[in-house]
Amino acid sequence: MSNVTKDLLRIGRTASIAAVLVALAGCQVKPLYAVSPEGTSTGQQLAAIEFSQADDRIEQAVRNELIFLTSGGAGESKNPAYKLAMNVTSFRQNVLDEQVTNSLIPGRVTLTATYSLTRVSDGKVLRTSTRKSTALLDVSAQEFAEMRAYRDAENRAAKQLAEFIRGDIATTLGRQ
Repeated sequence: MSNVTKDLLRIGRTASIAAVLVALAGCQVKPLYAVSPEGTSTGQQLAAIEFSQADDRIEQAVRNELIFLTSGGAGESKNPAYKLAMNVTSFRQNVLDEQVTNSLIPGRVTLTATYSLTRVSDGKVLRTSTRKSTALLDVSAQEFAEMRAYRDAENRAAKQLAEFIRGDIATTLGRQ
């Protein structure tokens, strides 16, 4: 290899390393629950959320789970800094039109939550989103067993939906 070729390779490597370092300098990675310069953490912000009242049993299940997840089991905030308005709908569906076995039909429950997170101090909407959660179940030909299976599936979907919403809210508050 000639000296010119070696010099060009060295310059190319140096330029490549410089380009990578410049690209990485723009990246910011910080823990989700890090303490902000103002001295608050995402966990404290999550605990300062007021949740809208529920209209039905399924929305109440999502609301209760969100309160537990955001406050660590301490209940709703007495002095909320944020307000979460939420609407949850449920859709039940059989997966197949015919019975797979003698007594069970596969089904699913899909919960959809539309929510909006607002800062109380200035009324600014921080996030508006829609999330879905689906739970599968086996529907029995017995009436009580069918009701119970749907209720259990709704409860599972409500718990999962609350975890999705909490993650969205924590990410939003972590960026504040």
